[in-house]
Amino acid sequence: MLILLLLLSGCESGTLNTLQRIQKQGEITVLTLDGPTTYFEGPSGFAGIEYDMVTAFADELNVRARFIVAADLGDLLFRMQQHEADMVAAGLVITAEREKIAYFTPPYQTVSQQLIYRDSAFRPKSIPDLYGRHIEVLANSRYVRRLEQLKKKYPQLEWTEVEDKTAEELLRMVWEGLLEHTILDSNIVDTNRPFYPELRVAFDMDRPEQLAWAFPLSDDKSLFHAAVSFMKKLRRSGELRHLLARYYGAAAVANPVNMTVYHLRIQNRLPKYQTLFEQAGEETGIDWRLLAAVGYQESFWNPEATSPTGVRGLMMLTNETARQLGVKDRLDPAQSIFGGARYIRQMMDRLPAEIQEPDRTWMALAAYNVGLGHLRDARAITRQQKGDPNKWEDVRQRLPLLSQRKWYTRTKHGFARGIEPVRFVIRVRNYYEALARIDEEEKSATESDAIKLKAPAI
Repeated sequence: MLILLLLLSGCESGTLNTLQRIQKQGEITVLTLDGPTTYFEGPSGFAGIEYDMVTAFADELNVRARFIVAADLGDLLFRMQQHEADMVAAGLVITAEREKIAYFTPPYQTVSQQLIYRDSAFRPKSIPDLYGRHIEVLANSRYVRRLEQLKKKYPQLEWTEVEDKTAEELLRMVWEGLLEHTILDSNIVDTNRPFYPELRVAFDMDRPEQLAWAFPLSDDKSLFHAAVSFMKKLRRSGELRHLLARYYGAAAVANPVNMTVYHLRIQNRLPKYQTLFEQAGEETGIDWRLLAAVGYQESFWNPEATSPTGVRGLMMLTNETARQLGVKDRLDPAQSIFGGARYIRQMMDRLPAEIQEPDRTWMALAAYNVGLGHLRDARAITRQQKGDPNKWEDVRQRLPLLSQRKWYTRTKHGFARGIEPVRFVIRVRNYYEALARIDEEEKSATESDAIKLKAPAI
């Protein structure tokens, strides 16, 4: 109703307001940042909470959304003030300083600045515990401003500002033990913790802050008012709560290989689905034990598994992938297993002919996890660095670079958690090799028993 009134008021004045202009041209331009808490390209297309919300907003306006990815936060704010886009959806925190240059919608999420450490390292309990510690934070960020405020009270507090790293890189450095501490927003920590399970939060650095969409200051607030109305509707309908749960709920990510549990599940779970894996293997020409290993890594052979990002079923297919594969019920074990097998087969078939086995299989599995586009980006980087883009060992060393700004900004498909497909392939290989060994031992034992039965009595 509000959007209709805004349109009518513009018509009465004889000029097009911002909202009418956007609806007439059929497109809304949106500044954003590349990353897991905003906008990124996943295995089945673009995703991210900002992407989902903006797409829904554009649908309500009956227009398409065109995203413009800024290089960093400073670039984003500068381009917003230059009116290079109609709006900004990039996980922006509402601050008094930013309210001088933009209008903000009602907030959609509350976050806190958190001090991060690794569980095996020293845990600081207060600011004085940080004296002499190695702390790195993103340059030109709110984290720097908070530290500057704290330094007035704690003059011995020191830190380093970095411009050539992303939030994900800093978290990985803490996880790897290369950095003692960093400070990041709680939503960034939450989305990365499943991939770096040893990361811990020492304490919050400030009071909670709120995220919202931003609109450059202008006398024409028609689009801003439409966004405010939409955001209120999103909250009232419960859809906002579902989106937050999807991206920040407990992630359904497999823990590191626990072979004791795996052997037990081979005995008590796999028999229910082994025939389906074997049939899917025959249809696609893929070793059924490899398909079973993928299924275990994805869901622990749980046909009702659901992740916060919306992937479901034994093979954890996205809605879009399931639709492409003709899978109508992702929670049906047979449909999920056959769909997953066909998808892996598609990845194998779409790789260049010069990639030979077993590299072809490992790269296909990486593409199954992170998307074929990101795998191609990693192969391109491998080629640039004089590695062999047709060898998995060379490509897997470059996949993690896709989370580093200096690399992913040069690629076609942008940011990706490149370490994830590397871990995925490692774990699937471990499960596959263990299952293959058990299967071969059982076959040998069966053949031995058969020989004994056929042997003449003495």
